[in-house]
Amino acid sequence: MPTDPLREGSPRSEGGLDEAGVEDVLTNGSLELEGRLVLASNASFLGRVTLEGVSVDCVYKPVSGERPLWDFPEGTLAARERAARVVSEAGGWHVVPPTILRDGRFGTGMVQQWIDIDPDEVLVDVVGTGFDDQAWIAVLEAEDHAGRPVLLAHADDERLRDLALMDVVINNADRKGGHVLPDCAGRVWGCDHGVTFHRDSKLRTVLWGWAAEPLRVRDVDALLRLQSCLDGATGKELRTLLSTGELAALRRRITRLLETGEMPSPRGSWPAIPWPAI
Repeated sequence: MPTDPLREGSPRSEGGLDEAGVEDVLTNGSLELEGRLVLASNASFLGRVTLEGVSVDCVYKPVSGERPLWDFPEGTLAARERAARVVSEAGGWHVVPPTILRDGRFGTGMVQQWIDIDPDEVLVDVVGTGFDDQAWIAVLEAEDHAGRPVLLAHADDERLRDLALMDVVINNADRKGGHVLPDCAGRVWGCDHGVTFHRDSKLRTVLWGWAAEPLRVRDVDALLRLQSCLDGATGKELRTLLSTGELAALRRRITRLLETGEMPSPRGSWPAIPWPAI
């Protein structure tokens, strides 16, 4: 989701808005669409929201443009995107860009700050089998379009590991490499969280490099923080975004992680890697 770097509305621009300010602009500003993202599976538009002379570039995904899925209730993807932001903030991961629900040209939808990626930082890639870098973790052996053996790999990066843990918590069914966004300020963001929070286990991700590894102290702290927040304002908002069963499943996933004390491993009953992986 590359963008024009650090406009006035960016929470990372010097002297600019913080993330609360960005959410205020996204919520209350005037939304103008500038083009459609034609490669997206659901209707997605590039736009700009302006409030009192301050502008924030954004992605707008109207509920009316969501493609029906066999395993998710119709018209719920935008709410799940907002729910991912709420969980990310409550857990202290801060890996989902400011994301709100509001009206736009095509009706109610998700509006999310557009993140400028650093073209020089690659965190997930398909590499040759001779690739040997101790700072990377091989996840999967596969073949490319020409039948040559390749490896799907990702960086052994603490920022990515935070994102990987949050994906377990929200039961992300579609963590592709292209949904991992390193920005020019050194932060790593995740986008496209429409297929999350299902009651059944549907975790599909390219970030399996820490499977079965013990949780870090910071992981346990984040899970306990989130668990506590679910009894307050965070839980109250999530009840407006998710079903009762989905919220109960979220609580169970947090509890299971704390009980096992380790990152999960792929299960044979569900594809572990999304396709395409990148």
